[in-house]
Amino acid sequence: MGINILGMGCYLPEQTLKNDDFTRFVETNDEWIRTRTGIVERRMAGWEPVWYMGSKAAGNAIAKAGISPEDIGLIITTTATSDFHTPSMACMIQAETGAVNAAAFDMNAACSGFVYALDTARRFLETDENMKYALIVASEALSRFLDFEDRSSCILFGDGAAAMVIERSDKPFSSALRADGTGGRLLYARSVGVAEEIRVDTDFDDGFPEKRLHKLYQDGREVYKFATKALPKAFHLAADKAGIAPEDIDWFVPHQANVRIIETAAKNLGVSMDKFIVTLDHYGNTSSVSIPLALCESVEKGLIKRGQKLALIGFGAGLTYAGAVFEY
Repeated sequence: MGINILGMGCYLPEQTLKNDDFTRFVETNDEWIRTRTGIVERRMAGWEPVWYMGSKAAGNAIAKAGISPEDIGLIITTTATSDFHTPSMACMIQAETGAVNAAAFDMNAACSGFVYALDTARRFLETDENMKYALIVASEALSRFLDFEDRSSCILFGDGAAAMVIERSDKPFSSALRADGTGGRLLYARSVGVAEEIRVDTDFDDGFPEKRLHKLYQDGREVYKFATKALPKAFHLAADKAGIAPEDIDWFVPHQANVRIIETAAKNLGVSMDKFIVTLDHYGNTSSVSIPLALCESVEKGLIKRGQKLALIGFGAGLTYAGAVFEY
């Protein structure tokens, strides 16, 4: 059993941060950032909470789907930057959208989160015949965890939200979810309030490098090596199940981390970059939001059309990676 996408929506924060703006914080410039990452600008969440951005994207998706929120049976939200430990962002979005009959929970698989959520929602729809629709929402405010003294990481990330309403379908669908927890120390941010009690006042050592508390840390070189391998691997894990080759795919929609990663993966797959959706130049790396945001924009622009075969590929902290191949 597959899925049918009924509607998509997105929300972007008001503030835009261009490459040259970073010269106020660190030693860098537009050319340095652009040539190494492909990023030109990104959105920054100022006053907008993560749940608020997510609820706006969700409302847009529900409106485009043309359904009643009361008919939604499941809400899965993906985020690594929730405003609260509890309640879940999913419950807050349920309240905002009026999806009163939906189960609701958050999922954190970092930048692979949306593909994880899509696969999970499909399984719920497959096993519960009374469930008509599922709502998937990705919302992130990574800017609040960035170390603006680290020019190698703070330039990469942006904020925003995107959402999708799906129903069950007989269209083909294949997916694969994977993780490698041994790489968790390569990309992480501690929870606020935890580090002081566990690391500062005791001798306990969890093996994570000593970095600025609560700020995002990334071993760029090692994460790059992981990502260039994980992207094609995630595709093949999902596509091989269905006997689909790279040349059968109309559009690849990868996680938007770095244009060099995407170019390397395209080469390894033997696929032209013309088949890859790239939006990181104006959004940056928005973690779990990057795939649905790129998908939403491409559908609105008319690039992605009904009947085309898509490959969604996520990879990120955890370490996690995931692929989904299906017909739009």
